[in-house]
Amino acid sequence: MLILLPVCRNLLSFLRGSSACCSVRVRRQLDRNLTFHKLVAWAIALHTTIHTIAHLFNVERLVDARTEQQRTLKTALSDLGDIPGDSYLNFARSKFESPGGCLYVAFTTLAGLTGVIITLCLILIITSSTKTIRRSYFEVFWFTHHLFIFFFAGLVIHGVGKIVRKQTPDSLSVHDPDTCAKNYTLWGEIPSCPKPQFSGNPPMTWKWVIGPMILYVFERLVRFWRSQQKVVITKVVTHPFQTYELQMKKKGFKMEVGQYIFVQCPAVSMLEWHPFTLTSAPEEDYFSIHIRVVGDWTERLFQVCGCDKQEFQDAWKLPKIAVDGPFGTASEDVFSYETVVLVGAGIGVTPFASVLKSVWYKYCNDALNLKLKKIYFYWLCRDTHAFEWFADLLQSVETQLQEKNNPDFLSYNIYLTGWDEFQAAHFMVHHDEEKDVITGLKQKTLYGRPNWENEFKTIASQHPSSRVGVFLCGPEALADTLNKMCISNSEADPRGIHFIFNKENF
Repeated sequence: MLILLPVCRNLLSFLRGSSACCSVRVRRQLDRNLTFHKLVAWAIALHTTIHTIAHLFNVERLVDARTEQQRTLKTALSDLGDIPGDSYLNFARSKFESPGGCLYVAFTTLAGLTGVIITLCLILIITSSTKTIRRSYFEVFWFTHHLFIFFFAGLVIHGVGKIVRKQTPDSLSVHDPDTCAKNYTLWGEIPSCPKPQFSGNPPMTWKWVIGPMILYVFERLVRFWRSQQKVVITKVVTHPFQTYELQMKKKGFKMEVGQYIFVQCPAVSMLEWHPFTLTSAPEEDYFSIHIRVVGDWTERLFQVCGCDKQEFQDAWKLPKIAVDGPFGTASEDVFSYETVVLVGAGIGVTPFASVLKSVWYKYCNDALNLKLKKIYFYWLCRDTHAFEWFADLLQSVETQLQEKNNPDFLSYNIYLTGWDEFQAAHFMVHHDEEKDVITGLKQKTLYGRPNWENEFKTIASQHPSSRVGVFLCGPEALADTLNKMCISNSEADPRGIHFIFNKENF
């Protein structure tokens, strides 16, 4: 039940929208859906291991009880059901020596067979979900993850065989276990101890998963309906370093800043859907994504969109695209704060393209009613050339804010984390120029990594007694660092400075 609900993206987006009247703290819990999904998965794996090991011991004991020569209470209970009309307790009905008897029980009973299937499915799902497989072989992760269909089907029918059995209430009234256990050799021969009757416990799993399964089926139906809606690619822009931009239109498409969509291209793959952050603003009459060629799917899409060709491409030659979404993220709460800190690492800068564009539109149209008053933006990357499109956006926003006589509205710092000696010498030569030699911005590029302790203390001194939203799209190590900085630099006094950490998850 708990593992299905966090992956119902449309449900979570609906809840996020309907909880807009609630505090940011309440809405932030929905942003941890994938983390919760993973924790539940590990909990299932742990309890599956315990459950399986326990049954291995249980099956061995029951098989041995069927072949034991000495007449004991255990063999007396196991022999029940051999005579027609009697009910049984021991589900190992055939008399085979171990280990053959154990294998026979495991692969001939419904519970054993479904148990083997769902355990194998679980092993494949979890091992293919590791970060290495997911990033390097996404197709393996994607296809293997859909074994959850067989997992849940096997789980629902796992208990249909009713191998877990107990004495019936009617039998308990005439056959007292405490008394009759001492007279097990006389069962059926004395009136006070007739043969005990047993019945299996009915399967219960379906009661726990039927609700989430119905919700998930509706989720998939909504996704299918969305995927059938027509999407028109209005423009394809090729950027340096194998980055390309798709500008699209879709009837009824409404978005918020920082949201993401899933994209499918039938010309590349009929089954694969990949998530991309929207880089356009809600105020624009189109929605766009920026894609960098980092794998087979993105490279194939790069080719079918004609990005590898020099000549102009006709619109009717562009491939068909299916879009599912948009889906909500933590970045939607940017406008709930007066002061925000935006941190993007590498390609993680894409959500903030949407944010900065929308901020600019809102600032130009209704600056007085805009709650957001100050943005601190940090961009960490190994090579800014790969994201020249974003540097151009920053340059445009910087120029426009200067024209509005409010250059202090946006403070940004670009950190280059990778360079060589030749580049360093080139930077030194051009350091005194008015604009940065790399980005063309007035703010000079910094080298290395930020001293987050100093940065947070500086921001805290500039904005006392305020709540500062910290938004990150980047690696887990950086997330851990920023989360600790938010905690350590927040004051215990409710009237003091408080940093609220938010991380993109998709």
